[in-house]
Amino acid sequence: MYGIIFSIGLAGNGLVMLRYIYFNRLKTGTDYYMLNLAIADMVFLITLPFWAASIVRTWIFGKEFCKVIYGLYKMSFFSGMFLLMSVSVERYFAIVQAPSAHRHRSKTVWISKISSLGIWVLAFLLSVPEFIYSGVKEYNSEKNCVIYSDNIQSLNAGLKIAQMASGFLLPLIIMFFCYSMIIVTLLHARNFEKYKAIKVIIAIVIVFVVFQLPYNCVMLIKAFDNSTQCHTSKTIDFADDVTYSLACLRCCLNPFLYVIIGVKFRNDLCKFFKDLGCMSQEKFAKWSTAKPSKRSSFAMETDTTTTFSP
Repeated sequence: MYGIIFSIGLAGNGLVMLRYIYFNRLKTGTDYYMLNLAIADMVFLITLPFWAASIVRTWIFGKEFCKVIYGLYKMSFFSGMFLLMSVSVERYFAIVQAPSAHRHRSKTVWISKISSLGIWVLAFLLSVPEFIYSGVKEYNSEKNCVIYSDNIQSLNAGLKIAQMASGFLLPLIIMFFCYSMIIVTLLHARNFEKYKAIKVIIAIVIVFVVFQLPYNCVMLIKAFDNSTQCHTSKTIDFADDVTYSLACLRCCLNPFLYVIIGVKFRNDLCKFFKDLGCMSQEKFAKWSTAKPSKRSSFAMETDTTTTFSP
């Protein structure tokens, strides 16, 4: 599972990063959020082969590297959540507060740069416990990279609650509010693509909840689990493995939900392959779409902060 997620996620997020670099698309606030989201997903994906190797065999990479991988994994997790939240906030202002957003459009790029940097700093600070308390523990002659301390139960409980509140509940609440207001605005808009935009928004929220909520629930159960029964412990561990794999799978879906479904991205991708000589002019004309109209919905483009026209 980790191998599949790593391969697909690396390809999808790699194309996103390549597109922004090749076409110099870093011109709007959303562009910077999307690029940073791809970087966060890439950092997260890079940690998966090490966890896979540890599961197949044992942790052979040493104590210090355990801290690095654990810390990077958690930092990329938090940064990804906060960046998704930032995208929803920017879309809210661009669509719901369209007149105000248009007046302050020149500031959006500067704000996105500062906020992206702030997100990475905040993600690092929230990941400090992983850098401090992670290490290699030996169980039944097998070494594992885990978090441990003298009071592991209270430490785990405190970490899981804090991380779930800041890394899942807060982004979920803000995303739900922003996208709800966006849907209301789109329903009152004179735009023939508004229902497509609403479907995309609903898909984004559903994917976020379906792939993140189960893992966060299991994480919370593990934090307060005091059971000494072997069957209960195995059941929770199995649930942890399954839900964690689903949460990892979301990294593969981010490029498709937030960028690749955008018209501009598809056109850029076709042009990139045509420039490389991998696509003929006939196929380029067939697969690339017509230039979107100025009245295209912001939610459908996903890679522009053009003010929505009601």
